[in-house]
Amino acid sequence: MEKTDLTFEEAMKQLELIVEKLEEGDVPLEKAINYYQEGMKLSKLCSDKLSNVEQQMTQIVNEQGEFKPFVIREDE
Repeated sequence: MEKTDLTFEEAMKQLELIVEKLEEGDVPLEKAINYYQEGMKLSKLCSDKLSNVEQQMTQIVNEQGEFKPFVIREDE
C-alpha cells in the first residue's frame, strides 16, 4: 500500500509504532535515520489530511445545495 493511500488513522498508527521503536533506544543509527525519515513522511501525510479536512469544514451545503461559509455565531 502506498503511503498516500493510507487513511489518517492508519498513518497515525504507523507513526506511533515508529515513535515506540525510536524510544526503545536499541535501534542502530542507520535504522533510526530510516525510521525518522519514514516518520516525517507520515507526519506530513497526516498534516496534509488534517488541512484538507479543515478546508472542507469551512463550508457547508445549505438547503438549496449551495456551498456557504461555515460560521459559528456566538449568539446561537
